[in-house]
Amino acid sequence: MLFKTLSASVYGIDAYLVEVEVDVGSARMQDFNVVVLPDNAVKESRERIKSALRNCGFEFPHGQGVTINLAPADVRKEGSAFDLPMALGLAGCMGQFFGKVLDKCMFLGELSLDGSVRPVRGALSAALAAKEFGLKALAVPEANAREAAVVDGVDVFALKSLPQAVDWVNSPESFTPVRVDAKQMLSEAAQYSVDLRDVHGQQAAKRALEVACAGGHNILFIGPPGAGKTMLAKRIPTILPPMSLEEAIETTRIHSVAGTLEDSRGLVGTRPFRSPHHTISDAGLIGGGAVPRPGEVSLGHNGVLFLDELPEFQRNVLEVMRQPLDFD
Repeated sequence: MLFKTLSASVYGIDAYLVEVEVDVGSARMQDFNVVVLPDNAVKESRERIKSALRNCGFEFPHGQGVTINLAPADVRKEGSAFDLPMALGLAGCMGQFFGKVLDKCMFLGELSLDGSVRPVRGALSAALAAKEFGLKALAVPEANAREAAVVDGVDVFALKSLPQAVDWVNSPESFTPVRVDAKQMLSEAAQYSVDLRDVHGQQAAKRALEVACAGGHNILFIGPPGAGKTMLAKRIPTILPPMSLEEAIETTRIHSVAGTLEDSRGLVGTRPFRSPHHTISDAGLIGGGAVPRPGEVSLGHNGVLFLDELPEFQRNVLEVMRQPLDFD
């Protein structure tokens, strides 16, 4: 029997739709195969799904071959967010959904062995992808719900466990979608722990900061250790203009994909301040890799990138900064 669910995978900071096809048949080989370029986290989902289904009281198709295909086939899949849609696909194959078709719903979530749903990266990007493809509902872990609900036009549902996900599929009308006020979230999140007013003296340096922030210029601090260079740099975000909602969503997408977003906040409301160590690699600074990941330059987007002890950085690392610093 074949059952299909929908999920999403992140490439860079953008998400694309993934169709999860689960086939349970009377194959001679009693295998559980996940095909189409899966990484280790996806391959290991087999054991998590088996334990979660068993511990939640659902039937697993013993004695039959299980094949799960993640389409499109030509893009590498990574992460644990496919656990939930794959488990639901198996539940659908075993007749848990009474003939329902899940062609307008997207699912994300990592499963623990007891069936609880754990948070994943890139929920906001997935919500934007769901809206783009015209999906009506997005089911995510409870910890990711506020983040995903920022996107208008898609009903976001918070899930705590695999049995709750099955109940939602069978009776979606009994669940209430998560609603948030994005502007209020932004206002609550726009709280800095430091402020430039804390600095006494240093009038010339503070004036230089104000000029640099007003004109969007780079600034170079030179001085002996203990002069207050780092202290002043950490307070630059506090004198920048407040973040707009568009900037906050853009910044949140990056930090969500990188896994640096606080679950309780749901939205980045303060301008980022990133201060990488001088031993960082060029890929760590600028981003990239076989599966693209945001680097420190991207994580500092709409905020401040502070390179402390600049002469200590490797030459090839500084060279990759040429293009990001070229505003002409």
